[in-house]
Amino acid sequence: MAHSVAIEPLTAEAIAPYGWMLGKPCDPADAASFVSPASDFWSEHVFDTAGGQTEILWVVYRSRDVAIARLEAHFLTQQAIIPLNGAIIQIVGLGLPDGSLDEASVRAFQIPPGQGVCMRPGCWHATRIEDDEVTCAMLTRRSTTLDLARHLNTGGVLDESAFQPVSLVLAR
Repeated sequence: MAHSVAIEPLTAEAIAPYGWMLGKPCDPADAASFVSPASDFWSEHVFDTAGGQTEILWVVYRSRDVAIARLEAHFLTQQAIIPLNGAIIQIVGLGLPDGSLDEASVRAFQIPPGQGVCMRPGCWHATRIEDDEVTCAMLTRRSTTLDLARHLNTGGVLDESAFQPVSLVLAR
């Protein structure tokens, strides 16, 4: 029987066990920020790839399926995802000490454009959308992308990532 997962709004507190919320407002008191009439900038998050090369990907999501049959995890890197032209639903779950999914920890967050999440290494996840297609910027580790692409294209063994079958349904 499928486990139902409610879709929640994204907050820094709610996503904290899984990673970090991106898209928070500028804190002018932060030493790594600058505010002026012409532009503002601030440090959002210091990204950790555990010594690997950082890579920016463009990812286009098209799946609106409320059924989630598998989650994936990447064990050597954080992974950030930022929707650019529509909202995404990010399904996340915590890993147990052996790295497998703690099914009781699974949650789903609605992430609007201009916000995002950075998932901790080992965070189980999947992405869904409600529109026709959503393009996202993703920050990840180059070797993790190559590992995943090799597996998806040829069936090769995964070295840095894993998939776990689940039976979840998003409650819309």
